[in-house]
This record gives sequence, C-alpha cells and structure tokens, in this order.
Amino acid sequence: MSDTIFRKDGTAQGVAKQRLIESLAKPDKRVIFDPLAKNFVLGSAIMKLMGHKLNVWLSKKLAPGFHEHLIARTRFIDDFIEQSSDEGIEQYVILGAGYDLRGHRLKLSPKLKIFEVDQVEVQDRKRSKLPMNSPNSENITYVSVDFNQQSLSEQLLKAGFDKNKTTVFTLEGVTQYISKEAVISTLGELSTLTQNANITLYLSYVDVLFNENPTACFGAGYLNTEKIANRIKNMSAKVGEPWISFYSAQEVSNMLVNCGFSITTNKTLEDLNQLYFSPVGRALAEEHIFNLEHSVIAKKVVI
Repeated sequence: MSDTIFRKDGTAQGVAKQRLIESLAKPDKRVIFDPLAKNFVLGSAIMKLMGHKLNVWLSKKLAPGFHEHLIARTRFIDDFIEQSSDEGIEQYVILGAGYDLRGHRLKLSPKLKIFEVDQVEVQDRKRSKLPMNSPNSENITYVSVDFNQQSLSEQLLKAGFDKNKTTVFTLEGVTQYISKEAVISTLGELSTLTQNANITLYLSYVDVLFNENPTACFGAGYLNTEKIANRIKNMSAKVGEPWISFYSAQEVSNMLVNCGFSITTNKTLEDLNQLYFSPVGRALAEEHIFNLEHSVIAKKVVI
C-alpha cells in the first residue's frame, strides 16, 4: 500500500494537548486523566500554570465544542478498550498510534498484548519522551512500518502478532488524512490477516456534510459554522496534514461490510455529551455541539 496511514506528528501533538488540558481539571470535574500527556506538549508548563478553565476558554475561542469532541472521543475509546480487556480480548493493535498512551494509563489485563503501529521516526520520538519504567511498558510491542516498502500484515506477524487470537484494532483520527483507497486496502488486509479470529474495530471518520454543508454538523444556534469548519481544516493543512477524505454513513457501512465487518455502534459528540459531560456538570448547550466526526465500532465474527 503506497498511501501510508502514518504521517507527521502535528495532530498527535494537538490531541495530546487536549488530553493535558482535560487532565488539569479537578478530579471530580474531568472526563479523562492522562498524567503522561505533558511530556508530548510544547509549553506544557505554561499550560499547567494557566489551568483547566483558561485553557478550555481559549479552545472555545477557536471552536466551541472542539476540546469536548476530542475528549469525548478519547473517553469513548478508553471505555471500549477497558471493556474489551475485561471481556478477555487477547490482543490490541493501535494503528497510527502516534502519542496514544492507553497502554500506559488504562487499567488493562496484564495478559493483553498491545501492538503500537507507526513510522519508526514517530515511535523513536515517542519513546524518548516516555518516562523510564512507564506503567505496562513490558506489554507493549512497537511495530514500525514503511508502507512504501513493507506489508502491515508481515510486520505484525514478525512482531509476534497471533492471527488466530481475538483482537481489537483502533484507527483513531486517521481516515480524513488519507485516501479512501488506503483505508479500504488497510481494512481488507486486516480482514484477511484475521480471517480465523473474532475481531473488533474502532474507526473514526469525518462526515461528508462537514465538507459540503457544515451547518448540518453543528448544533442549533452554533454561530459561523462554515467559518469554524474551514478554520479547523486549514489548521490541519498548515501543519502538513490536510483533510482529503470525507464519508457518508452509508459509505462507511458498505466499506466495512465488504471487508466482513458489521457496525454495532456509531456515535457523535451529541450522543456522548450527556454520557460524559453531564455527570461532571459540564454538559454542552446545543449551540456548542460540534459533531466533527463519528466514532464507529464494528465486529467481524467467525462462525
């Protein structure tokens, strides 16, 4: 596959920044906690001095709901991975891992084998920023892949991946940056690799309406929707990671079905707002709902 799903780390830093901001909230007010995020954020000391409320206020100046969207996505996947671990899943593969720290910060079974897949340059940078003796480090295997020259399946197998064991794959915040052909090729390769095993996949995608009719992706009363949508896309392009692929729900469903998967869950910030932010007294008003992308869980079951 010539179109790599693993690019630069600009967005990885951006997501780590939002995790750091959320981690600055008081314990009874935060939705997620990532004590290691500070190691991956430039200017983290200043952000810590500013505190949670000021950082969130500044995020709202950029786009109301943007911070909450990323944190809701993080928490949704956290819950999914912890539940899968409790249910006895044997392997966890993080595709385009970037600065994902779930292997270190979540309460996972010591029997769960974790594979982080990314470019060697990103992995080297990540490992250099991790504290020595980070939790669960012994359970994590780093799988470096150069998609111009190497096969994802071959590299996973060389790293000790067992194609017959139950596995969870996550592809978080990636599909908008790569071609649809690359996504389809990756899903097909995963399906073929695990044809004798039950697997579950998490995948996020940006709704095609976000590109064609942005207002449809925002809550009622949200101001300047087209301007906000273009601002988010332009920021990503400026760090060398432009958004090139947008999907309809039917398109994603067809893509997954063709690879042997069936969707069990499809959520947006609007769905997760009451689940995660209401319990800590931070529910977003309708005019701040930002349905930037969908979080999908799909399963492939071997009978």
